[in-house]
Amino acid sequence: MKVQEIKGEEGKRRSTNNGELDRVLGGGLVPGSLILVGGEPGIGKSTLMLQIALQMKDFKILYVTGEESAQQIKMRADRIGIKNLDCFILTETSTSIILQHIGEMKPGLVIIDSIQTLQTEIIDSSAGSISQIRECAAEMQRYAKTSATPVILIGHITKDGSLAGPKILEHMVDTVLQFEGDRNYGYRVLRAVKNRFGPASELGIYEMHDKGLREVKNPSELLISQRDEEVSGVAIAASMEGLRPMLIEIQALVSSAAYGTPQRSTTGFDVRRLNMLLAVLEKRSGFRLALKDVFLNIAGGLRVDDPAIDLAIVAAILSSNADISIDQKTCFAAEVGLSGEIRAVSRVEQRVAEAEKLGFERVFVSKYNKKALDQKKFQIRLAFAGNVAEVVKGIFG
Repeated sequence: MKVQEIKGEEGKRRSTNNGELDRVLGGGLVPGSLILVGGEPGIGKSTLMLQIALQMKDFKILYVTGEESAQQIKMRADRIGIKNLDCFILTETSTSIILQHIGEMKPGLVIIDSIQTLQTEIIDSSAGSISQIRECAAEMQRYAKTSATPVILIGHITKDGSLAGPKILEHMVDTVLQFEGDRNYGYRVLRAVKNRFGPASELGIYEMHDKGLREVKNPSELLISQRDEEVSGVAIAASMEGLRPMLIEIQALVSSAAYGTPQRSTTGFDVRRLNMLLAVLEKRSGFRLALKDVFLNIAGGLRVDDPAIDLAIVAAILSSNADISIDQKTCFAAEVGLSGEIRAVSRVEQRVAEAEKLGFERVFVSKYNKKALDQKKFQIRLAFAGNVAEVVKGIFG
């Protein structure tokens, strides 16, 4: 068929009554879509999916569990709170029996917890094997596409952080969501790794409570600690996660190497990129950091890959090195190049607007972002810089 002759049928999305999940999916559940949710054991995948099933009012949902008993699910449901009276629980691992139940009740959404526990009679191997996972996922995919019913599969991840099972599993599904977080913090991050129906870089943030997962509407206010006195080594970066601007706190500690060989340690940031930024400061700006220990932490347990936080990291390191604090009302949004230049970043207006909304008075951006910014729109003071030396002069005088 010619492409212009194909009828475009835009499937009507169904809201999950969970703003963060809707945002990550691109606006809600698409009919007939197959969604894979992966994450470490105990991170809260089952809690999140059960919460979704119990929140979607007047919508028939089948929650299939092969890992927990119906009594365990009931205990968790009582804790979360039951709002949807049409949520059915099925404890079964055989795909033929599951599909038989699905055919009888015709649910609007099917949740499988987890794909690794399912077993099909077509293949003679144990549950969790590569061939079983592949065939069970294929059966669920056929059902989703033929009935236009969305299916959510919960999947485990391996030691190295990738989804367990064959790589073909990620190719088969329409959307891959990664549920991650630090056990020592209450925050959980839901990340879209692949999405055929929306942006593949979106992010949703939750906070773990005794009554389930609470949506975090404004993560910036939670990720910036409120302190009474100024301390050195702290800088605020205006970051973007998907389409969402977020202010995050960078903490750095620079001290003399006590044991001869300097240590470089990071939490939530790539250590190789830190080494690159330290080399730029040493070579291009003349700061002697080669013989010093450098420790870097992104507050809140987040992991950030946005290059626009480079300047905040540089500022935090120099602040700790000189033991001079940075003004609490100053933030940064720029990338640092290998020649020491301050590079422009994307979506700079959204970053600046988020900083202004949270009461910041000055933001450092690249001078090459000048054209992209309508300065009349902002009350916040924009400080343009072309290299690290100009930023140092602007911060420390």
